[in-house]
Amino acid sequence: MLDDADRRLLRYLQSDPTAPVSDLAERCAMQPATAARRLEKLSAKGILKGQHAVIDWTKLGFAVEVSLRFTLDKTAPRAFDEFQDAARLIPEVIAIQTFLGRVDLRLSVIARDMTHYQSLYRNQILTLPHIAEVEALMHVATIKTTETLPI
Repeated sequence: MLDDADRRLLRYLQSDPTAPVSDLAERCAMQPATAARRLEKLSAKGILKGQHAVIDWTKLGFAVEVSLRFTLDKTAPRAFDEFQDAARLIPEVIAIQTFLGRVDLRLSVIARDMTHYQSLYRNQILTLPHIAEVEALMHVATIKTTETLPI
């Protein structure tokens, strides 16, 4: 699937996503046009999904992060879809994940403070459809987070 040149390109791109193609090409010992074509192919294949800004939401005043784990009432045929559609509408929900096992879904929710979180929880989270059980886990610290792959 990937050859060594593609891996080198992706490795350097991960380490400096703002680097111009000419710099990436130089680091990978290839011509800029070759690097650009390879990056286009990686994008076309869906391997390179794009570049985005990573914003530290704590610096914007969101001091609270809570992980909410949900078990849904699966007797409703569209329980998952309806829950996910409603959860997507809550701006403070920054991630939605589905699971196999006892827990069906997890939401990552941010809030300015505990008063804001309590309001979100009561007025928006608990009104989500098909909730059978919910468990809240208060975020204390992030030990490791990365999207860098060992390629």
